[in-house]
Amino acid sequence: MKATMRNIYILVVLILISSLSLKAQNMNIYDIKMESLSGDTIDFADFKGKKLLIVNVASKCGFTPQYAGLQELHEEYGEDVTILGVPCNQFGGQEPGSHEEIAEFCQKNYGVSFLITEKVDVKGKEQHPLYTWLTNKEQNGVEDSSVKWNFHKYIIDEEGNLIGEFGSRTEPMSEEIINLIKK
Repeated sequence: MKATMRNIYILVVLILISSLSLKAQNMNIYDIKMESLSGDTIDFADFKGKKLLIVNVASKCGFTPQYAGLQELHEEYGEDVTILGVPCNQFGGQEPGSHEEIAEFCQKNYGVSFLITEKVDVKGKEQHPLYTWLTNKEQNGVEDSSVKWNFHKYIIDEEGNLIGEFGSRTEPMSEEIINLIKK
């Protein structure tokens, strides 16, 4: 009798583990929520049917002038893509500011009108779920990747699929990015 109960217990545990594993693999970008710099909730489900360009940003980086290209992309292709700037201070401490300071910097220096999120970790044990999804093949279904520096870019299609990933040196208005947006 004890062996039977033990076997049932083991079976139940295995079913629960299998169920959790399937849920992790079936996670969808549209399940993610985070805050904007102003504290409003950003629900990724609101982006269904629209492409996304997600970029980790910083205000004191050699790539910071890419804010101008992101703003230009937003102005020219905003009907086709939602740009999401994600501040991160994990690379050389190049985004030390508060949410208010980041917002002021972006507006004053680049006239940023695209969406900027709260400051998050894009790698490590405190990695935000958005970046867990973007960098983990088990979740995004496409590839494993790692964010190596500020202004790393990810493109998501209208159905929530990862379709492109670009390092910091790829300019926002590059042919590769524009082609994926127009596709």
